[in-house]
Amino acid sequence: MSTHKSSFPWNHLVGFILSIALTLLAVFIKFKTDFSDTVILWTIGTLAIFQALIQLFMFMHVTEGNEGKINVINIIYSVFLALVIVFGSIWVLTTGHAAH
Repeated sequence: MSTHKSSFPWNHLVGFILSIALTLLAVFIKFKTDFSDTVILWTIGTLAIFQALIQLFMFMHVTEGNEGKINVINIIYSVFLALVIVFGSIWVLTTGHAAH
C-alpha cells in the first residue's frame, strides 16, 4: 500500500509568501524609514537570516529523508560556503582587485 501525497504544496506557497514579505519589509525599511544606516543594515541582515532559514526548511527540505532530523553537516558546509562567498566578495571589492 502506497502513501503517495498528491495534495497542494502548501509548504512551498507559505515559504514563497514569507520570502516575498520579508523582502518587501527590507525594501520598506530602507526606503520609508528614518533609521540610521547601522540600524537598517542590522535589520536587513536579520531579515536575510530569517529568509535563509525559511528557504532551508520550506524549499530545501533539510529534514526530509533523515527521519525528521536536521542534517547538521550539510548546514555547516552551506554556512561555510555562504561566508566564503560573502566575505571573499567584500575582500575582492575593497582591496582593489576588482576590475575598474
